[in-house]
Amino acid sequence: MQVEETFEVAGRTLTLLRPPSAEELIDEAAFAVEEFLPYWAELWPSGVALAEHVGARDLRGLRVVELGAGLGLPSLAAALRGADVFATDWAEDAVALLAANAARNGIALRAEVVRWDEPERFGAGWDLVLAADVLYEQRNADQLLELLPRLGGREILLAEPGRPFAQDFLAHWDVEEIGDRLYRLR
Repeated sequence: MQVEETFEVAGRTLTLLRPPSAEELIDEAAFAVEEFLPYWAELWPSGVALAEHVGARDLRGLRVVELGAGLGLPSLAAALRGADVFATDWAEDAVALLAANAARNGIALRAEVVRWDEPERFGAGWDLVLAADVLYEQRNADQLLELLPRLGGREILLAEPGRPFAQDFLAHWDVEEIGDRLYRLR
């Protein structure tokens, strides 16, 4: 059973499916191995804010990667605005649902399971790197600090609602606040 929600983004109405409850997806065995929690199953306000920002830009011809895409609303918005999008997450269920939601809305993008500790799988030379509400734990911040410079992104946008590890993470960058808790990193 999935919940259907409608969103206005990039001048289009999108209908997305998502799990009814992230808590119901918690797998004790997966948590014991990697402290895996299904953060991807929620459409967080940060993801919506990033999608709205991206959806207002002309991205024709740009290569865009989203890290920790989850349900992928920013990736969908970028694709609608003309970008060649690579949406990534480490949760197989997230990637499958993102791909299904893209297909059901007639949006072309590439969605794959890629972990942040596999930088070679991302490639380099991205025009725009997107991430929304991804700093849940210190290990996330540490991995992202190592990964981002390797992506070669001309522009990095992070939507961050104030998670405990965000302040130290942001201290490593020249940060421009371009919206409410929406940052451009250099």
